[in-house]
Amino acid sequence: MTVSEPASGGGPAAVVSGPPVARQEEVLTREALTFLAELHRRFTPRRDELLARRAVRRAEIARTGGLDFLPGTRHIREGDWRVAPAPEALQDRRVEITGPAERRMTVNALNSGARIWLADFEDASSPAWRNVIGGQVHMADAFRRRIDFTDPGSGKHYALRPDGELAVVVMRPRGWHLDERHLTVDGRAVPGALADFGLYFFHNARLLGKQRRGPYFYLAKLESHLEARLWDEVFRFAQEYLGLPAGTVRATVLIETITAAFEMEEILYELRDHAAGLNAGRWDYLFSLIKNFRDAGPRFVLPDRNAVTMTAPFMRAYTELLVRTCHKRGAHAIGGMSAFIPSRDERVNAAALEKVRADKEREAGDGFDGSWVAHPALVPVARAAFDAVLGERPHQKERLREDVRVGAADLLAVDSLDARPTMAGLRNAVQVGTRYLRAWLAGQGAVAVFDLMEDVATAEISRSQIWQWVNAGVKLADGTAVTRELVERTAAEELAAIRAETGEAEFAAGGWQRAHELLLRIALAEQYPDFLTLPAYELLD
Repeated sequence: MTVSEPASGGGPAAVVSGPPVARQEEVLTREALTFLAELHRRFTPRRDELLARRAVRRAEIARTGGLDFLPGTRHIREGDWRVAPAPEALQDRRVEITGPAERRMTVNALNSGARIWLADFEDASSPAWRNVIGGQVHMADAFRRRIDFTDPGSGKHYALRPDGELAVVVMRPRGWHLDERHLTVDGRAVPGALADFGLYFFHNARLLGKQRRGPYFYLAKLESHLEARLWDEVFRFAQEYLGLPAGTVRATVLIETITAAFEMEEILYELRDHAAGLNAGRWDYLFSLIKNFRDAGPRFVLPDRNAVTMTAPFMRAYTELLVRTCHKRGAHAIGGMSAFIPSRDERVNAAALEKVRADKEREAGDGFDGSWVAHPALVPVARAAFDAVLGERPHQKERLREDVRVGAADLLAVDSLDARPTMAGLRNAVQVGTRYLRAWLAGQGAVAVFDLMEDVATAEISRSQIWQWVNAGVKLADGTAVTRELVERTAAEELAAIRAETGEAEFAAGGWQRAHELLLRIALAEQYPDFLTLPAYELLD
């Protein structure tokens, strides 16, 4: 069935099984559920094929111990083509703020002074049903300027600024691998990606088109250009379904998997009528490296996560290739996240802000057109770094970075790092993993841990490093072997510390034991779980 065929409307609408959520009737209308059913029947079978293809490719990587650019798409990499010009609302992206589509975050992000707000239904959002529906409600309210929020504790009131420009929203739906169990079609769960995209698009696309501010999307966790092609087919069908002009949708792809890093040009090509740019992440990219090369020997063993900065040779290769690729094809290159959040300790703030400033100056100097921050206080820091390079220009796509020469070996040079895993790194992985999973299971996807805003990606690398170090027989810098017993002992010590800190009653009610057990189950599993959110979703209320 081709995507150009008109919607039949012949099958039943999607079935809702979630618990009642405030204002869900505004989101789960008959018409919207019919649209979801159309998306599901047309595109879920191909989604399933592509997920199966991931497993085949991973097995091939395990067999060969390597990865290379695709010989069958050389004509795309060598061809003369460019993506569609960016719409006016996406020309200047020098500062983007990210966060979940919670009500207070929605107001604060739109008011933050950032050019773009990444409204996150993915890694920064726990997919509890109340969040899935609540996020859609908050988005609809924001676009119709009827959103505000009063903090029940402090009584502080948050509202959109009546004057001044608000951030442009770019929405990030869930990745292809996750399902939404509360929405089914023909007895099967609708993919979370289609549920998030479909409800958002159906209720807001026409309005955003009239406002010349969307609909725009960030696409997460893509592992190949074929997955980008599927999204392109979804966009074409959705635009036709609602009678919107082709190219109304624009998408920025997060290059956050090692396989996607070898297909940047192909991904842009598949989305060329809808492409807005590529983004260079960090934690998900490292998580993907571990996942794909977890049994490839000591060459691919990463040191402590905080020791792997964006200046590591293989990370520099990845980011410079991304800038070159984007500018060659007329797309925006967007830099990574600064996850620091302000502390009450001014010394901590001063040191962290200096690191953020240096990081953003490096990105602007390398040719990026913008970058991410996690907190409104970082917007001026990032803006100053890009203002110094861009001035009044909206971007620097004219910098083609033809000096960049990156090969497969450069992208895979993990062993170029001198750092080694340490006991402090192992303990931090346990601490972050436990604290994050406890919050995620309670419905909170963006969590402040040790003055950093953590999301699923940081939990993924934490549990993945534990798994890799145990299974690779890693010895820490002090000579200690990383064993299952060492991890269990360390986790027990951290759990005891949390119990002492919170008190027995709060500890028992806080879900700490469940988070501790889940972390150990996935970090010490005999077979590596592809995504921690798959077993965690089974425990989510």
